[in-house]
Amino acid sequence: MVAGTTSDAGKSTVTAGLCRWLARQGVRVAPFKSQNMSNNSMVCADGAEIGRAQWLQAVAAGAEPESAMNPVLLKPGGDRRSHVVLRGKPWGELLAGDWATGRAALAEAAYSALAELRDRFDVVICEGAGSPAEINLRSGDYVNMGLARHADLPVLVIGDIDRGGVLAAMSGTLALLEPADQALVSGFLVNKFRGDPELLRPGLDSLEQVTGRPVLGVLPWLAEAWLDSEDALAMAGWRGHQPGSGATLRVAAVRFPRVSNATDLDPLAAEPGVSVEVTADPDVVAAADLAVLPGTRSTVDDLAWLRERGIERALRARAADGKPVLGICGGYQMLAETIDDPVESGAGSVPGLGLLPLVVRFEEDKSLGRPSGAWREHPVRGYEIHHGVVHPSGAARDDVEPFLDGIRRSAVWGTIWHGVFENDDFRRAWLSEVAGQAGVDWRPSATPGFGARREAMLDRIADAIDEHADTAALLELIESGAPAGLPWVRLERVYREQRQAPAG
Repeated sequence: MVAGTTSDAGKSTVTAGLCRWLARQGVRVAPFKSQNMSNNSMVCADGAEIGRAQWLQAVAAGAEPESAMNPVLLKPGGDRRSHVVLRGKPWGELLAGDWATGRAALAEAAYSALAELRDRFDVVICEGAGSPAEINLRSGDYVNMGLARHADLPVLVIGDIDRGGVLAAMSGTLALLEPADQALVSGFLVNKFRGDPELLRPGLDSLEQVTGRPVLGVLPWLAEAWLDSEDALAMAGWRGHQPGSGATLRVAAVRFPRVSNATDLDPLAAEPGVSVEVTADPDVVAAADLAVLPGTRSTVDDLAWLRERGIERALRARAADGKPVLGICGGYQMLAETIDDPVESGAGSVPGLGLLPLVVRFEEDKSLGRPSGAWREHPVRGYEIHHGVVHPSGAARDDVEPFLDGIRRSAVWGTIWHGVFENDDFRRAWLSEVAGQAGVDWRPSATPGFGARREAMLDRIADAIDEHADTAALLELIESGAPAGLPWVRLERVYREQRQAPAG
């Protein structure tokens, strides 16, 4: 198991790297995460919905993504409720007050899924969630130490040194655990280090003395390890741009409170000469060359938020001036004239932005699929995850044209499909047309495609593990489990030993 001192410590990245590192040696390896809380998801070949991180880890492993790799996916719909996807299909909702008692069925499904994978693969790399030291949740835990205890998994704790305080976070994480949990914590891995690792050596030595566990590597900062990340990470990656052959195309992506499938914008942010800025500022939306309304877990609620922020006025002005606007899935639904939602928000009929001649009706059944089509003779593959069904609002119109199961009217574009910008030829051709609408002299560069960049990223992570981690020790943990006799670290003993340490 790969656990972390915090969220965003690098668990997903290290898990993907371990999967690729093992796969390159001919090992049949699968990723696993009992429970993922994310609005970034993907549709598998069999129609199951799983977290985007586990899909990427399966790609790294050379394995077909499947629901067993992420049996429980929580999609937050607000501060106190989450939509539950169980084994790839909608299961229901959990409210914050039900959390302590509503997890038994989910835990059983997670344990069963892990057993399935262990029967079919040589190695399963399990990713924890958040921190294993969230002791307020320990009694019903089935994703961190609860899973490790159930399956007798050796645990590697990852710490993000770029945040600072990593040594204290590692020792404190261990010391908060009960003895039986500590017995499985077998070592540490420092992540995102910039500089000379020898400068860390005294601290790493002290950490090993205090905890009785070795640091099995110091992984360097990898600048392009943000593709296909979880929600916050994906947006953090949309910074700056690489120089292109023409002018910079400025993209403003509206940061909805409940944004989903934010990875749709990764290929744009990775395109040379394109700068993607995440924003809730209507002035930024107005000034950009292209404004994007990405997907959202709650279309009606985020539409209300958009109006409160004054972004509706900026979008209407853009449409009137012929400046490009793109809506994806929930963002596309917002562009309609009316939205009838008795399912997601329970709000009933509400007015949309009215920028496209459409009406939207939310249905109980979720649409999950991997559609394909074409635009201007460019093949396009995508995936869809939605409750809202879009229909024309009246008779056929001469001022609209089809666009990837959506429509385009003038400079306003909309599609229900996710993932379309991963199609390199389509992306570059569409951006060229949008740049023309915006009056920007942007031209695509002859650079590697997005899929090639994803593969290169996975190889770089695996290379970093191969070069900077104690791979012999990692293999020993995989083959033999946690070492016997690991000491129980108690907080009071740590404090006493520190006080008694000789000066200097």
